[in-house]
Amino acid sequence: MAALHPMHCYARDLDLNLERRKIMLARPDNDMTTTIEEHPHRLGPLAVLTYAFRPLFLAAGSWTVVDIALWLAMFFGDLQLPTRFEPMAWHIHEMFFGFVMAVVGGFLLTAIPNWTKRMPVQGRQLALLTGLWLLGRIACLISAYLPASSVVVADLSFPAALLAVATREILASRNWRNLVMSALLSVFVVADLLMDLESILHMPVFGGLGWRLGLAVPIMLISIIGGRIVPNFTRNWLVKRGSVRLPPAPGPVDGAAVGLLGAGLVIWAIVPDFRLAGVILAIAAMLNAWRMARWCGASTRSEPLLFILHVGYAWVVAGTALLGLSILNARIPMPSAIHALTAGAIGVMILAVMPRVTLGHTGRDLTANRATVLIFVLINLAAIARVGASWAPRAMIILLVSSAACWIAAFGLFEIVYGPMLLAESPRHPASSA
Repeated sequence: MAALHPMHCYARDLDLNLERRKIMLARPDNDMTTTIEEHPHRLGPLAVLTYAFRPLFLAAGSWTVVDIALWLAMFFGDLQLPTRFEPMAWHIHEMFFGFVMAVVGGFLLTAIPNWTKRMPVQGRQLALLTGLWLLGRIACLISAYLPASSVVVADLSFPAALLAVATREILASRNWRNLVMSALLSVFVVADLLMDLESILHMPVFGGLGWRLGLAVPIMLISIIGGRIVPNFTRNWLVKRGSVRLPPAPGPVDGAAVGLLGAGLVIWAIVPDFRLAGVILAIAAMLNAWRMARWCGASTRSEPLLFILHVGYAWVVAGTALLGLSILNARIPMPSAIHALTAGAIGVMILAVMPRVTLGHTGRDLTANRATVLIFVLINLAAIARVGASWAPRAMIILLVSSAACWIAAFGLFEIVYGPMLLAESPRHPASSA
């Protein structure tokens, strides 16, 4: 049998061994292996603290609903928060460093044990991490009542702790290839700090560099991790159905697509008006479109839980193209590009991944029920309406409200449908998965 390509192995691991849903534990007494499920005393009293995706996905879904609702109230002048942040800055900060950071933490700390074969972060340590995340949200929300320096420390405590824990696990297992995740998390921490310096301590730091880096990191995570798992999940699904047309192994196109996207985003973050960034991003969009076209996404239309991953990556292509063109042509609204990447790429991909991880790790089949399909429809409508608002000034208010309503409905429905799964113990006998 031909050896698996390293990236196929990565994606197979990242799929978290959902056929068996096992985390292998080394036992020093007899060098045998067992599973977490066989040792409930290892888990502590609360199922929600057994894996990082449980509390952090719950927190992320709840917080983004709160954020958008409060932002909408502030936008119409019906509310003023006791925060040191300007209203728009608070909204941006909490979406990137509250909502997205929680999802990134939940996903990475759930995936890392499969890369390292070490025990997952759970119990008291996971409770502490979740508490630090909540501390940061409260501190930023009521920062007007608190010393500025203490707000910065509270806000940075979760991303700094997440970086330390993730790096510790990767280094302890000598899993060198995944140190790129630590590098991206480091940039996320720096981005959060820069935005805090500007908004809380009122220090001019490259005007907006913090939030632009805060956008670049999750897009790069989608490009790197999504570019590994989407074609491989698709390949596995198509192989089971006897398809002869399969996504190819990663090659130069993938490397060029990821590299140019990263270069373009970094240049744009540092010098947002630099035309070279626009050229690079436009080329990166074309390369990523070519990359995605090779993944046979159209063949997965009958499986929404898989097809939505392709839709999420399509938003990366669209957002990157719009961002590049907006730098090169003033007639392309920059806000439409930003929201194609945020509401589109990030929002859709998050709601593509969270149900998949939740279903797989709670022992359920990887299939989308009607409520999940509705979630997918709502989040895409939210993105389309928000991108369209920048192109239709006369309908802007209607489109903004519609986008916010669809966003709140999508994540609210996720909490209703998947919240009980995240809080409850997993079924004793895990279901088989696709």
